[in-house]
Amino acid sequence: MSDRPVALVTGGASGIGGAVVEALARRGFDVGCLDLNPTDAGNHAVAVDVSDPLAVVAGVSEIRDRLGPIGAVVTSAGYYEMAPVAEISPDAWRRMLRVHLGGLVNVARATLPDLVERRGALVAVASELAVGGGDEDAHYAAAKGAILGFVRSLAAEVAGQGVRVNCVAPGPTDTPLLAADSPWRADDYLSTLPLRRLATPREVARCVEYLVCDATFSVGEVVNVNSGAVI
Repeated sequence: MSDRPVALVTGGASGIGGAVVEALARRGFDVGCLDLNPTDAGNHAVAVDVSDPLAVVAGVSEIRDRLGPIGAVVTSAGYYEMAPVAEISPDAWRRMLRVHLGGLVNVARATLPDLVERRGALVAVASELAVGGGDEDAHYAAAKGAILGFVRSLAAEVAGQGVRVNCVAPGPTDTPLLAADSPWRADDYLSTLPLRRLATPREVARCVEYLVCDATFSVGEVVNVNSGAVI
């Protein structure tokens, strides 16, 4: 263990989570990662399915044992799929909620004692679709929308204990999560955005970094990082 502050990032092996790991490391954190496939997530990575509460507790304990008490948490583990409402199976609905909302809840519960002790910060990654919805995005938008309600409620609950809970809601971001033929990459969609382009993982990570490190008066906020799709 070192004297450096410790951060925990879920989904830190790639995409937005990977960019967050790099951003927080540059700010002086020792960063641990929970990821379903942590091969490229660095030395302090543990293979964990965030939808499994017992696995999350074990993974958080392992990171704590390696690095020390956790003072910052970023939950970015997730996945994306599109389907019309009539074609979304009950299992698909449940899995989407288990991974996105359940993953956040599991990680928050496992790390709150540390965050209270360190007067730390938790940042959840939601989505522009949590705010505006989207065609054939109902189960994803519903799960991400539930994150907004949880963040605001948890923020109110723990702010008095010195813990800051906030959220970023990215629009479509240039990560492997979006297939090459995704409609979010199409010119007819990009032309509707004020910035006319996708966000980059590093841009989203810089907003997360700000909420973790610098936004000392922000509680229950949702920062929309979406090229102007939601203003």
